[in-house]
Amino acid sequence: MKKGFLIDMDGVIYSGEDLIPGADIFIKALQDQNIPFLFMTNNSQRAPVDVVNKLAGMGITVHENNVYTSAMATAWFLSFMKPKGTAYVLGEGGLITSLHENGYSLVTSNPDYVVIGEGRNFTLEMANNAVEMILSGAKLIATNLDPSPQKAGWANLGIKSIVSMVEEASGKKAFSVGKPSPVMMRAARKKLGLTTAETIVIGDTMDTDILGSIQMGYNTILTLSGVSKKEDLINYAFSPDMILNSVADLDVKDVIKKFTK
Repeated sequence: MKKGFLIDMDGVIYSGEDLIPGADIFIKALQDQNIPFLFMTNNSQRAPVDVVNKLAGMGITVHENNVYTSAMATAWFLSFMKPKGTAYVLGEGGLITSLHENGYSLVTSNPDYVVIGEGRNFTLEMANNAVEMILSGAKLIATNLDPSPQKAGWANLGIKSIVSMVEEASGKKAFSVGKPSPVMMRAARKKLGLTTAETIVIGDTMDTDILGSIQMGYNTILTLSGVSKKEDLINYAFSPDMILNSVADLDVKDVIKKFTK
């Protein structure tokens, strides 16, 4: 049985702007052995080409078709729900591009959907507009619900805080497409052409990567190089199949053998 990997990025391949030691060697091993893989990120701000360029600066050469973002999953989902619909977007870059590529028009009045993704150019007026549109019938979509880092020096509100504000003001709950939603977890697997049993997910966060994967029945590997730490595992009723310090400790052949029934 063939195997393939869905790989989280920040906390698994790099930390901020720094490559996690051994990540480049792991990706090269996948490429040398022709093992299918996809970087699966909740960041909706970057387009695939941005991800490719960032990795290239770290010595990892991949292609745009190796990248799947929550923006891509969101745009696909909306085009499935309502082909050629309209959206009012609180977001940037990759999200806007993905919506256009899936036949969506961006509007400033009477949208079918209000879509919230990562961005730094939000204004209170935009949030007010979004609330008014939702109260007038637009559906609220979040590319993901990643929380704020809650660390000094991290200039990142996190989408969850923005979505919570709009939810509170509108009285409507957002539908989130990104990890751990089965929408993104399933779409990423299908993009690789894998079955459930053939899919191995590598992530650093119990609440997104591992939770979403277990709900889908995928094989799971938690790396301790990012958000979740070993002492955190006691707080969860579920657990990953494997726990590693980082992908540097991962032998591709051994892992595939372990997960081959």
